[in-house]
Amino acid sequence: MEKQRRKKVGILGGTFDPIHTGHLILAENAYESFSLDYVLIMPNGNPPHKPGQVNATMEQRTHMAELAVADNEHLQVSDFEKTPQDYHYTFETLEFLTKRHPDTDYYFILGADSLIHFRTWKEPKRICDSCRILAATRDRMEVMELRNQMDRLIKDFDARIYQLETPNIDISSNMIRERVQKNQTIRYYVPASVEAYIREHGLYITEK
Repeated sequence: MEKQRRKKVGILGGTFDPIHTGHLILAENAYESFSLDYVLIMPNGNPPHKPGQVNATMEQRTHMAELAVADNEHLQVSDFEKTPQDYHYTFETLEFLTKRHPDTDYYFILGADSLIHFRTWKEPKRICDSCRILAATRDRMEVMELRNQMDRLIKDFDARIYQLETPNIDISSNMIRERVQKNQTIRYYVPASVEAYIREHGLYITEK
C-alpha cells in the first residue's frame, strides 16, 4: 500500500495592520521555494508584545487579508485567533494544529528580525518541536549573521530551520499607516482592494 504524502502548509502570522505587498511576496516565495500545498495567513489577536498598539480591529485586519489573497488559491486566511481569548501564543497555535492535522507538516515563516528575538518567545522549544522554521532575510541582515542565529537555535532547541531567499521589500505596516495619516499615496504598497477598504472605512487617519 502506497504511503500517503504528508501535506506541507506554511504559516505566516502577524498583526497585518494592514497586510501589505511585502507580506504577500514573502508568503508566495515560501510557497514556491518549499513546494508547500498552501500558506495560511494568520492575523494575531492582541499580541502581548504589542499592548495597545494594534489599530484596526481583528475583523478589519482579517477582512483586509482576505481581500489581499482573494485571487490566489494557495494563500488562505485563517481566523484561528478570532476567539474570546483573543490571542494565542505561537506554541499553542502550532500544537493545536499539529494535533488536529497529524498528516501535516507546518512551516512557520519568520523574518530575520523576529529570529533574533525568537528565544524570548513563550516556549521556543515547543515551537521548534511543532514545526519547521523558514527564516527570511529582512532589513539587509548579513547572511553570516542570519546563519549564526540559525545555528544557535539549532544547537539550543534542536530547531529544524531553513533560510528563505526573498527580495528585500522595504515596506512596513507602520510606514503605510503613517502615509495614510499624511494623506500620501499607498498605491502598490498594498493591493488595490485593501487600499479601497482602508479609504472606505477611514482606517489609520488617527493613530492610537
